[in-house]
Parts: sequence; structure tokens; C-alpha cells
Amino acid sequence: MVPSKNLYRLEKDSMGPVRVPKKAYYGAQTQRAVQNFPVSGWRFGREFIYAFGLVKYASAKTNAELGLLGEKMAKAIAQASQEVMDGRWDEEFVVDIFQTGSGTSTNMNANEVIANRANEILGNKKGTYRPVHPNDHVNLCQSSNDVFPSAIHIASVISLREKLLPALRNLHQALKAKRKKFYPILKIGRTHLQDAIPIRLGQEFEGYAQQVYFGIHRIQKAMGSLYELPLGGTAVGTGANTHPQFAKKAISLINQKIGGYFRKPVSRFEAQGARDALVEMSGMLKTVAVSLMKIANDIRWLGSGPRCGIGEIHLPETQPGSSMMPGKVNPVIPESLIQVCAQVIGNDSAITLGGISGYFELNTMMPLIAYNLLESIRLLTSAVDNFNQRCIGGLVADQKRCEEMIEKSLALVTALTPEMGYEEAARIAQKAYAQNKTIREAVMEEGLFSTQELNRLLDPRSMIAPVKTTKKQKISRRVK
Repeated sequence: MVPSKNLYRLEKDSMGPVRVPKKAYYGAQTQRAVQNFPVSGWRFGREFIYAFGLVKYASAKTNAELGLLGEKMAKAIAQASQEVMDGRWDEEFVVDIFQTGSGTSTNMNANEVIANRANEILGNKKGTYRPVHPNDHVNLCQSSNDVFPSAIHIASVISLREKLLPALRNLHQALKAKRKKFYPILKIGRTHLQDAIPIRLGQEFEGYAQQVYFGIHRIQKAMGSLYELPLGGTAVGTGANTHPQFAKKAISLINQKIGGYFRKPVSRFEAQGARDALVEMSGMLKTVAVSLMKIANDIRWLGSGPRCGIGEIHLPETQPGSSMMPGKVNPVIPESLIQVCAQVIGNDSAITLGGISGYFELNTMMPLIAYNLLESIRLLTSAVDNFNQRCIGGLVADQKRCEEMIEKSLALVTALTPEMGYEEAARIAQKAYAQNKTIREAVMEEGLFSTQELNRLLDPRSMIAPVKTTKKQKISRRVK
């Protein structure tokens, strides 16, 4: 069946004629990319499209200031670019993620949408590219090779600054609040998933809060490299076909627009030939994911039960947990976060491989890097917010359960080691285990200490911080 002529317009590029949907604001090169890359159906999201619009907006304004574009044309391009930033033309960004490794197809997608819209603003039809041309005017002083990585940096910084970092700060504060609330509660510690000496429940949450705090600072530190924009380097970093003042002025406009701290790179050749800054940031996100996975797993272990597990804390009940076991409730919110963390770790592997693919003056896996990095930021933001709101905020400690489990623990014998030595303490622990007794019961049966002295030695509060040992205590160990 032959497509209706009323649905398409005929455009041409350097390779010849191309049929483009009549209503589309993109043009011939974008249409070729749509046909060439029917791979995944994945598209770039709002943050990245916004960043592309911002680069084109700043470029048009700068080129007008430098006298390279007429005022009327530059104003139309800037208006069209602003509309891209505002999300008006998101559906026009149709190129698959798995495309040319430089991102040229997406850059031309932006150039064509903006050119067609600018011409429309100036009273002309889409597809004519008069007076505004996608390459000659919208892409003036630019190349896909410097625009695309600049857009990744901008989109990543905005997403980190406005979304992920606030989510992590909120989680950090929530964990600190639980640390304070749970601090009076003593419980048994665990190493190797086995009983260890007592610890405060609040001390466990102190550790979780600190992990998140360090994650925030790791991200902030890595953001320093993302502030460098290769814009102005054009094809290989030399700045061919651009004005000497273009990069400085365009980056300044970007900063004015979004209140950023972007700057020219120390070396344009590093900034265009390598994507190390993005690999570094992905590594920080992976580290955060590892921290969050530890926290989420600990919390679901501590809440296991409700009767036959650890059960030291109670998680909020959010939904039925089984299609066949009535009344079962599962730790679904931590499980959701854990899966997101696994995805972020997987994304980091893809980004690492993408970073390796920087050959000579250009990386050729930039779309892959961009998509996965921004997805990691987006997923972590949503999952952290959800975990904070639907799990951490509603955690409740079972103090009675915590205290009962301390008394049952064989690890309490550790407190007797300074008095009787390691070997004798081990014998007591083995006896207590074999006879299904507590350490207290096993020791009292042998009459090794008075009740008052034993109560002092086995007080769990004496085991949650360093205790100074006197010389007299060191030499007066009781050995049977």
C-alpha cells in the first residue's frame, strides 16, 4: 500500500530525497535515523531534551551577540529552543538510543525541530529551511561532538542537584531521626549472620545514616568534573569553525539561565576524547546503590518474621504479600529499592564499557552513556523517595523482642573473658549451647560468680562501648 501524499512531505539532504511525516517538526536526517535504528523503542527523556534546548538557546543568543546571526533569526531560534526546554516538542525527539555513537542523529533531531519551528515563527512552512537552516544557523559554532557531551553534563547536573541529592538528604535526615529515637534500645549485634555482642539499635541506624551522608558527598565531589563543558571544541576539540569567544559566552549564558557553575574544560581534547567524568559519576551512583542495598537488606532482615524471624523492628504494612498465604505481608518497599540498586549497578557496567569506547578524539557510545546515567539518577531518586516515605518513616522498634534476644545470645559470654580467659569462656558457651541454657544459667549453675557480680558483668550496657580495664582486673581472672 502506497502512503498517502497528504501525510508526507518530501525533503532532501546531502544523500538525496526523504519522505517525512507532514506534521513532523523534525526533518530528513532525523527520518533517516528513525529508519536506520529501529532497535529498542527507547527515547531520551525530559532532562536530556531540556539540556539540548538550553545549549541551542545559549548558542543562538551568543551567535547574535558575536554578530554571526541576525537579530531576527537568532530571536526565532532562541524562542524555538525555549519551547524545546519547556517540553512543548518532546514527542518530536524520535531517534532511538542505539544510534550513531556520537549522538549526531539526536543533535540533528534537535537542529531540525528548532529550525522548522523557528521558520514557522518567522512565517514560513516546515521543511523549507528558509531562512533558518538546521546546520548553518541552529548548529552554528557547534558540532554533535561537543554539543552532545555538553548536554549530558548539563542534564546530569540538573537531575543530581534538583532531584537525587534532595532525596538522599531527606533519607539521611530520616535515618538520623530513627537513630535518635532508637538509641535507648539495646539489641544483639550480628556478624556473619550469627549472634555477636550487644549494640544499640540507634547505633545501627547511625551507620545507615552515615552511609547516605558519605554518598551525598561522593556525588557532590564527582559533580566537579561534570561542570566542565566541551562546548566550543566542535569536531575534535580544536574549535574549528567557531568564534574564539563562543564557548565562554555560551557557557556564561547557560549559567545565567539555570544558576549553574559550568565552565570551559582544562583541556578540550580530554573533554571531547574521553567520557571519564561520566564514568566517575556512574561509579559514585553505583557506590550509593551498594550502600542503599545494604541498608534495605538489613532492614528487611531485622523485620523478618513476624513470629519466626528476627522481628526486632516492624515495617509498615503496605500490601498483601501472597496470592495463596492469607495474612502474609512482605517487605516490598525495601525489595523495590534493592531491584533499583541492582539496575544501577548494571547500568554502571554499561557506562564503563561505554567509557572505554573513546577512540582518539571522540567517544562513540555517548547515547548509551547518557541514557543509562540519567536512568540511574532517575531510578535512584524515585526509589529513595519511596523508601523514605513508605518504609523508614513508619519503622517501629520492638524493644521487648530486642531485650529477650540479648539474654538468649551465647555471645554474652564475651563479657566474662576478662575475668576467666578465652578458653574457659568458650567452654561455658559450648555448655550453654549443648544444654539449651543461657550464659547466665550456665555460669550460675557452676557458681563461678555471685548473682550481683554476674548481673554486673552481663549487663549489656557495659558491652556497647569501650571499658577501661584496671591492672587488678587483668591479673584476677578466675580460671576453673
